[in-house]
Amino acid sequence: VAACRDTGYDWFEQLLQNLLKSEEDASYKPVKKACTQLVDNLVEHILKYEESLSDSDNKGVNSGRLVACITTLFLFSKIRPQLMVKHAMTIQPYLTTKCSTQNDFMVICNVAKILELVVPLMEHPSETFLATIEEDLMKLIIKYGMTVVQHCVSCLGAVVNKVTQNYKFVWACFNRYYGALSKLKSQHQEDPNSTIVTANKPALLRSLFTVGALCRHFDFDQEDFKGNSKVNIKDKVLELLMYFTKHSDEEVQTKAIIGLGFAFIQHPSLMFEQEVKTLYNSILSDKNCSVNLKIQVLKNLQTYLQEEDTRMQQADRDWKKVAKQEDLKEMGDISSGMSSSIMQLYLKQVLEAFFHTQSSVRHFALNVIALTLNQGLIHPVQCVPYLIAMGTDPEPSMRNKADQQLVEIDKKYAGFIHMKAVAGMKMSYQVQQAINTCPKDPVRGFRHDESSSALCSHLYSMIRGNRQHRRAFLISLLNLFDDTAKTEVNMLLYIADNLACFPYQTQEEPLFIMHHIDITLSVSGSNLLQSFKESMVKDKKKERKPSSDEETESDSNSGSGSESEEEASKPRRLRKRVDSDSDSDEENDINAVMKCLPENPAPLIEFANVSQGILLLLMLKQHLKNLCGFSDSKIQKYSPSESAKVYDKAINRKTGVHFHPKQTLDFLRSDMASSKITEEVKRSIVKQYLDFKLLMEHLDPDEEEEDGEVSAST
Repeated sequence: VAACRDTGYDWFEQLLQNLLKSEEDASYKPVKKACTQLVDNLVEHILKYEESLSDSDNKGVNSGRLVACITTLFLFSKIRPQLMVKHAMTIQPYLTTKCSTQNDFMVICNVAKILELVVPLMEHPSETFLATIEEDLMKLIIKYGMTVVQHCVSCLGAVVNKVTQNYKFVWACFNRYYGALSKLKSQHQEDPNSTIVTANKPALLRSLFTVGALCRHFDFDQEDFKGNSKVNIKDKVLELLMYFTKHSDEEVQTKAIIGLGFAFIQHPSLMFEQEVKTLYNSILSDKNCSVNLKIQVLKNLQTYLQEEDTRMQQADRDWKKVAKQEDLKEMGDISSGMSSSIMQLYLKQVLEAFFHTQSSVRHFALNVIALTLNQGLIHPVQCVPYLIAMGTDPEPSMRNKADQQLVEIDKKYAGFIHMKAVAGMKMSYQVQQAINTCPKDPVRGFRHDESSSALCSHLYSMIRGNRQHRRAFLISLLNLFDDTAKTEVNMLLYIADNLACFPYQTQEEPLFIMHHIDITLSVSGSNLLQSFKESMVKDKKKERKPSSDEETESDSNSGSGSESEEEASKPRRLRKRVDSDSDSDEENDINAVMKCLPENPAPLIEFANVSQGILLLLMLKQHLKNLCGFSDSKIQKYSPSESAKVYDKAINRKTGVHFHPKQTLDFLRSDMASSKITEEVKRSIVKQYLDFKLLMEHLDPDEEEEDGEVSAST
């Protein structure tokens, strides 16, 4: 237990639970016996440890050993509180430990947690013992910080509600803090900037927290507390705490929100109040709102759901005990109906918190969603795209948690993941944009580590097993590159990155993609070249019909009239070999096109933008070809309708093949889409156009390969 202080004790609790459960119905119970011996010995050990300290000079030093002992006892109590019943009197004095170090506080908190579980099980505990506990807890509540207050109020709740019924004692404490808050409120209303208000800040913070904590464990609207008074305490507390959520000091706001969170556990219906909905949703959705407040609201929802879960499990256990005599209809599912309605109210804003730059905000949002899904409070389909997006988080623990949720959903509802896969990919791009700390750098779609795996690789591996789903998913992604889809260039780069790095297993997968890239290119590419040609200003004197698509634009609308016109009209590859001085040749081409550019630069920018999608597809095809070592003829021969077996061979991946679409990266880095149109920008776009034309000519290698032409890949 000492060794696992930072990683948590779930495993230990699970172990005890399983061992004890396995022998529940047996007559011989070795585990129970062993647990009893362990607990008795640990208590013995603590007492001996105390003696050894009192002999030496270093009194009051609580070492890590003591903390570990008491924590272990608490873990035993959590699973089997009966084990500690006979030792309650022995550990009670530890509540009065002098607190100076972190360890001392750990001792107090763990002792309070043990007593909370054990005291209600004691048979006829003595009055003085109970009174001493109440007094000790009250002193701690008044004196120490948040963690101690929380555990002590919780312990006091168990002792008073289940054993002593000493409501007057708690009511007095509540009134002390509630009265202080009311007074501080009226002072603040009179003059928010007065010195009294500033001087009283520590008292204000403590009162906000303690009033909330007390309301979590005691229902002050019961007659036992307020007598026959007609005042509605919970509404009064809500009003007070809400007042301080509008305070100018963030620390005060945070404490008020913590207090509200506590009060909502006792009275969840308060979360339906309009002002509460407005407060929570505005904090979660406001971009400029402080991170601390966002996290606190998410923590409140998380704690509420955890408490509900504990309550439901307890109700379940109680039910099992009496299930034999009871009628099933009486088992009301009221509380889960309530928490379901509450989560419906806040769900959208919690999901949107996934797009926050700070990982801590994403972390708590994911916790809330996981709890909500595990309790079955909402229909999972609305969370799927968000979980896919969270599966790309840089932190492994969050990725795994999101992926795990998807696996669970996939088990219960086949086809949901596939249905929302494309939406999830788009959302994951938004998450990556939010996380991207350097806006100058384009968002990429693979991990920057030695694996360089696709960010959405888990999603693909979930879909790839079903051929129909896989193909539909891949086609939907490729359709985003179509010039009519108007997808922004960086998102296309992100999707191309993913397509380049997905964990393909059979040859069919990349071949299917390449086949569809070819179809898209032949349509979109020609359209794009055509629309660029049409936007050019034709030279009135020499307008003649282009004889074929192979001819370059200089032929159909060249204004230069020089000998370069003849030269430029040949297919580019033939030209290269005729003219050794190909650089000047390219210059001529560029000049020829430059002269035909229209006044209005919009079509140019449009071309530069739209052509990125097509360039990315060309690069992607080339990358997959290199990665898998396919020949042109293999790609050409592939047909999607062929039986699956033909292409079921495993892929032979080449190492060290990276996807680096340089042109698109340059385009994004230079922010060409929104830059001023200078001569230089025009020139670079024209060059892009000519390169693009050349690439398009290369698309059908078969037609020109008879004369020992160089193949397209060169």
